[in-house]
Amino acid sequence: MTTNTESATPDPVKDLYERWSEAFAADPDMPLDRWRAMVEEWPLVTAEPGAVDYVETDAGGVPAMWITPKGAVQDRVILALHGGGFVTGSIYTHRKLFGHIAKAVGVRALALDYRRVPEHVHPAPVRDVVAAYRWLLDQGIDAEHMAFTGDSAGGGLVVTAMLLARDQGLPLPAAGMPLSPWFDYEATGASQDTNANTDRLLNKEFGLVLAGMFLGESGDPHDPYVNPLRGNLAGLPPMFLQVSDAETLLDDSRSFTEQARDAGVEVRLDVFPGQQHIFQMAAGRSPLADDAIRRLADWVRPRLGL
Repeated sequence: MTTNTESATPDPVKDLYERWSEAFAADPDMPLDRWRAMVEEWPLVTAEPGAVDYVETDAGGVPAMWITPKGAVQDRVILALHGGGFVTGSIYTHRKLFGHIAKAVGVRALALDYRRVPEHVHPAPVRDVVAAYRWLLDQGIDAEHMAFTGDSAGGGLVVTAMLLARDQGLPLPAAGMPLSPWFDYEATGASQDTNANTDRLLNKEFGLVLAGMFLGESGDPHDPYVNPLRGNLAGLPPMFLQVSDAETLLDDSRSFTEQARDAGVEVRLDVFPGQQHIFQMAAGRSPLADDAIRRLADWVRPRLGL
């Protein structure tokens, strides 16, 4: 485990989450369309990476966006899965973050607009990820030349999609990079309580509401394609998780790291002090976010054969 010293510079992610929290407090029954529109402010905290092209496409029936840095290696791909609790977020909220990651690695990224809840409950999102992954394989991209990354709900999808792909007989990618991943849909981790006053975005009550929306009437929180902590993690590729010690989902990453290592999986967990959920969104504006992305790039490049 590695850490970094807490930055004394302004925290744009924290400021944004506090504004969102104030908006929810003022309107507890905020309509879904307004909620989603508010979250579309997310990319305001992310600087443009520059020298990156964005082209929308169809990835096996899943709306997607190619993110291509200038000079990127064409036959290596990062499959990028946005967060937002499965309810909000999109390829547009996250295109700059994934652009920074792709540029640091020197490869293309494919960001997915998987189906969201409440319109489409589980297992729609994980099926969409596997469909797009199958499409990439059909395009001639070797599994060992791909890595998955994602944040929060998308970080959970990094793992659940691998489990589903494995169980469907597909070869697994070279690596996974979950950022502040959400695994535990019953909110059993101690950090749900110990970090309740430091996490400006998530709390146990809100998380359980999102979990209920995702699962719908018939979903099971013990389903390994929902919560990989309930599944067999043997055979997964190397994983690099990043999380903050101040967020309620801290123990999701700790529990996964322990269980994955027990299953023989190579896992690295970097815990950053005092940061907010998905602090990497401040890429280009926060030295600590840039350092986190540099760590991802340095770690994944040799696993992609670069």
